[in-house]
Amino acid sequence: MTTIRAFKATDLFKFNHILVTPQYAITFYLTYLSRWPDMCAVSATPQGRLMGYMIGKAEGQNLERHGHVTALTVAPEYRRLGISRRLVAFLEHVSDEVYRGLFVDLYVRCVNLAAIGIVYRRPRLGMAPRDEEDGFDMRKPLTRDPMRRSVRANGRDIVVGANEVS
Repeated sequence: MTTIRAFKATDLFKFNHILVTPQYAITFYLTYLSRWPDMCAVSATPQGRLMGYMIGKAEGQNLERHGHVTALTVAPEYRRLGISRRLVAFLEHVSDEVYRGLFVDLYVRCVNLAAIGIVYRRPRLGMAPRDEEDGFDMRKPLTRDPMRRSVRANGRDIVVGANEVS
C-alpha cells in the first residue's frame, strides 16, 4: 500500500535513488517547503522508502488563480503504478479546497506521452519549429471552473514563445 504524505525537509536526505540526475539545489526545495508546505508531497512504501515526490505552488490572482506542479519525479522502479497520478490528485485537492484555484497546470516534454493530458498551449523552447525538448502547458479545470474556461480544445496548435509563459 502506497502512502501519500506531506514532504518534510528530512526527506531531502532520502530521495537520491529517485533522481536519475540531480535537478535542483537543496535551497530550491526548502523554498517551496517553506512557502507552500501543503503543496509538497511524497509517496512512500509501507516500510518508509520514498517512491516519488512532487513540489508545487499556488500562482496567479482572480481568474488566473491556480495550482502549479513544479517538479514531479517517481523512482524508475516505481513508474507506471499510478504514483504520479496520485501525487497530482493531492495537489489538485489542495489547489481546489485550500487555495480556491480554477485549475492546476503542469509542463511536460512533448515526448512524455504517458503524461500528456489536456494541452492548453505549446511553449516553443528550441530553435526548430517543433523541437523534441519543447513542452506542453497542460491544464485541468477544478470545481470553480465548471464551464471549463481555463482549458481549450486546440491547445496543441497554440504555439507561444518561452517568454510568454510565466
